[in-house]
Formats: sequence, C-alpha cells, structure tokens
Amino acid sequence: MGTFSTSFADDVALVTGASGGMGRAIALAFARCGARLVLADVDDAGGAETLAQVRRTGATAEFVVTDVADPDAVQVAVTTATRRFGRLDCAVNAAAIENEQVPLHECTLENFERMQAVNLRGCFLSMKEEIAVMLAQEPRGEHRGAIVNIASTNSFRPQHHQPAYTASKHGVLGLTRSAALDYAARGIRINAICPGSIDTPMLRAALTRRGRDPQEAAQRLSLLNRFGTPEEIAAATLWLCSEASSFTVGHALAVDAGYLSR
Repeated sequence: MGTFSTSFADDVALVTGASGGMGRAIALAFARCGARLVLADVDDAGGAETLAQVRRTGATAEFVVTDVADPDAVQVAVTTATRRFGRLDCAVNAAAIENEQVPLHECTLENFERMQAVNLRGCFLSMKEEIAVMLAQEPRGEHRGAIVNIASTNSFRPQHHQPAYTASKHGVLGLTRSAALDYAARGIRINAICPGSIDTPMLRAALTRRGRDPQEAAQRLSLLNRFGTPEEIAAATLWLCSEASSFTVGHALAVDAGYLSR
C-alpha cells in the first residue's frame, strides 16, 4: 500500500520507535512527503539504518539515541527538533515493547513495570515535551501541531496472556483522549492509531514465543486473512497529521482489517 499523498515539505516531524517496524515505515513515509525528521529510539544500530534509508529519499534527518522511559533523554530528542529545525509540527509516539506470554498471576512486577515504563510512561514523557514545544511556537493558521500515539487493538480487546501490555495500551488511549480534550482549542490535534496484527519483528517474535502458526493467526485476527503492513499504519499516521483530518480530534483509529468489528 502507498502512503497518503500529501506534502509535509514545510514540516518537522519527530518519530519515536523509529529503528524498525512501524516506526521506520512512518519515518520513511514522512520523508517521502518532504518532512524534516528527528528519529528517536534506544536501538542505535537500527536507528542508524533508518537514518540511512530516510536520507536516501533526499530528506534531512537526525537520529537521537533515546530511551523513552528516561525524561532527560526524551527532552533531548524533542529539543533536537527545535535546535536543528526551529519547530515541531508533527510527533508520532511509536516506541513500545511486548514480551508477554503468561497470565496476570504469573506476571512479574519487573515485567509489568518495564512495560509501563516504555509503553505508557514513554508516551506520557514524549507528549509532555512535544506539547510544551508546540504551545511555545507560532501557529500556522489555527494549528500548532499534531500528535499521533500508537496504541493497539488491545486498548479495546485484550489477547490472552498480555496483562501488562494491555494495561499499558489502555493507558495510552486514556492519555490521548485526555490530552486531546485539553489542547484541541489551543491548536494541537491529538489522536491515536490502534493497529491490529501488523507484520513487524515484534509480532513475529510474539508468534514464535507462543508457538502460533502465522497463517492461522492472520486468519483469526483479520477479516482480510492477512497481516497488515507497517506501510498501512504509516499511511493512516500521515492522514492524522495532515490537514485532511483537520476535524479529527481525540480519535482512536483502528487499522485492523475489521478485527474489532467482530
């Protein structure tokens, strides 16, 4: 699938979780539409590869090693946008982990807290810095910026043996809606995407851990009998960041091949 055909030629975008999977696809989609980019991820090697791919499109970009659970690291990543490019127009918070395969009573405190630290605290810290920067900059018309958080279909319908991940993604949706309520009138649109089963290394690793057959999983989790692609999430992300979605605020957009409609 192609990306939404619009221009971000005057825009600066920040993407967390940019070292692979959906984050990389989102970064490349912005790059192909002309945005200048700050890429953030804890994975240095993956980030360097994404940076190289982005630059091959002709886009200007910078990669910042970022643990989104660390407030100082997040602040550095966000202020890199203003230091390098002068503003921040779009932010996509895609950094996340998922490594569960046990029910709640077997979930360790360490695993629960790590999941919240990356998936939920990381989203909170990123939004906190992004919103502050957007509020301080001159608006373009009525708009100061757009933020998209990558939640999950687990935000609505949990899978077995994913208590910590599900809790974190419910929290991401709560943060999205609360912030949308507070900042829409101040020119910042905030929305979420709830991906279904997207063919990423994280999904493939989860299937391997659970001993699941990928084809069976695709048929069970998708009305289209296939996994989605990171590029399909990227297309939805660009739409939510574009003026084409100017009346869309506080929305959780399911990109899930009908999984939640069952």
